[in-house]
Amino acid sequence: VQLVESGGGLVQPGGSLRLSCVASGFTFSSSGMSWVRRAPGKGLEWVSGIGITLDDGYYTRYADSVKGRFTISRDNAKNTLYLEMNSLTAEDAAVYYCAVLIPGTWFLRSWGQGTQVTVSS
Repeated sequence: VQLVESGGGLVQPGGSLRLSCVASGFTFSSSGMSWVRRAPGKGLEWVSGIGITLDDGYYTRYADSVKGRFTISRDNAKNTLYLEMNSLTAEDAAVYYCAVLIPGTWFLRSWGQGTQVTVSS
């Protein structure tokens, strides 16, 4: 399993960023995926996820702290997971990791090296 995140950087409060995660080494299209983050001095926080339905569809979930501001999506043709982040605040500053889930659960199986998001004026 390999997951490579990109798209992080410095953004002003209220700004936007789009994170990407290119996946390889497993069947991306049939795998649940999540974004998690770790802010300085804090633990790992689940941000958003895409689960797999029984009929091989997808559904999304968001943490309350990002609902309405972040959008998770995937492009199976490119083996890529995205996180569109809008209206960013200082509380969103963290290292963001994408993760592949253990099948049938929301538990993390493996994750990438992360991409840093800094929100500052």
